[in-house]
Amino acid sequence: MSLPHAILTALLEKPSSGLELTRRFDKSIGYFWSATHQQIYRELGKLEADGLIRALPAEQPARGQKKSYEVLPAGRAELERWTSAAQDPKPMRDTLLLRLRAAAVVGTAGIEADLRRHLQLHERQLAEYREIERRDFPPGRDGPQDRLHHLILRAGIDLETFWTQWLAHALEEFAALPDGRAAEPGGAAVTDGSASNGGAGTTPPR
Repeated sequence: MSLPHAILTALLEKPSSGLELTRRFDKSIGYFWSATHQQIYRELGKLEADGLIRALPAEQPARGQKKSYEVLPAGRAELERWTSAAQDPKPMRDTLLLRLRAAAVVGTAGIEADLRRHLQLHERQLAEYREIERRDFPPGRDGPQDRLHHLILRAGIDLETFWTQWLAHALEEFAALPDGRAAEPGGAAVTDGSASNGGAGTTPPR
């Protein structure tokens, strides 16, 4: 349900067309909730059909003119309900961590280079977030909306900082592996307590 609520949020900030929403997602909301042009248009149709938004009347109707949308009272009420409702944190699912678990069993060939690539990508994203912070949140800009927007940006900065530090540490660990491998193919360097010693393995799952 998060994409329609992201759209309601964006439209409450400023009535927009589908194309304008796509551009705004690319520049801001998309950093933490991405959506394609087609997904946004599809959700706009659903929100309009549900009576949560409406298309603004065009000043000079013309064929092919882009419709702009605004949020109706029912849409604002739905966004308020969703914002105030309790939600549990989602468990982390990351393919890279699963690949490392697999590498502990089948060997690490190729994965170190991808760790370096991931590190470069996270370093680039971190630099972009810090530049946004420098540009958009100078000292003294501390209105209620600014503080919340900055808080969101800080989450991105802190997350990218974590990944750059963790990936740097992971590469240090890889450099210390014998022959660059965590385990020979078919080996059992890492177990989850179900090794061939009768299930009495002492190495904890990683």
